[in-house]
Amino acid sequence: MNGRELENKIAVVTGTSHGLGRGIALGIASQGADVALTSRKHEANQELAREIRAMGQRAVAFPMDITVVDQIRSTVDNIIDEFSRIDILVNNAGTNPIRQGFLEVEEWSWDKILDTNLKGLFFFTQAVARHMVERKSGKIINITSAAAATGCPFGAPYGASKAAVMQLTRTLALELAPYHINVNAIGPSFFEVGMSEHVIKYEGARKAIIARTPLGRLGRIEDLVEAVLFLASSRSDYITGHTLFVDGGWLA
Repeated sequence: MNGRELENKIAVVTGTSHGLGRGIALGIASQGADVALTSRKHEANQELAREIRAMGQRAVAFPMDITVVDQIRSTVDNIIDEFSRIDILVNNAGTNPIRQGFLEVEEWSWDKILDTNLKGLFFFTQAVARHMVERKSGKIINITSAAAATGCPFGAPYGASKAAVMQLTRTLALELAPYHINVNAIGPSFFEVGMSEHVIKYEGARKAIIARTPLGRLGRIEDLVEAVLFLASSRSDYITGHTLFVDGGWLA
């Protein structure tokens, strides 16, 4: 996409302090949208807000723990107070703190992953969607994973959470369609930044992943950003309930 196709839009992106979320927020701002940024890492988020403001767009950083529903609701209220509306929501916040075999998974790890990747996404979307329903318009984009559609060895809780996000995307698309709200998802595979970093830092794993990927490379942030911009723009007005895998052919 070239130009400013999101001019005068208000976007909210979760988990923006680093990695894919940071790149998504910058990409959305480059297309003319003002951006509300949410993260637990407030200092890094404020730095990103300053960078976006230097691009000429409005940006405000909101500290928030996405696993705490009261914080979700108060943050969305604060965003509405600040920007008056929300046109685009990108649910990017996610975690996968430890890679364990199924037999070694502990309750704390399960709860942390599901509370962040699924519970937080659900209730943040609910809070934002209530405002979108009132305006009868909106774009919701959930970041799932290629792990949602294939086996995920040593990542059972993560794969389960992301598969649930894909299913939730379909359900919300049906419920919110009467209000002209599009709900879609994007499923990245292994990328140069983001949660893949703890895997690809090992040269053997990096080479194996690239060899397994038909297009012969890791994903780049611009690959994901272009998909987000498409689903956030009017170009995707007749698409809802869909998961777009940005995976270099991994699932093929």
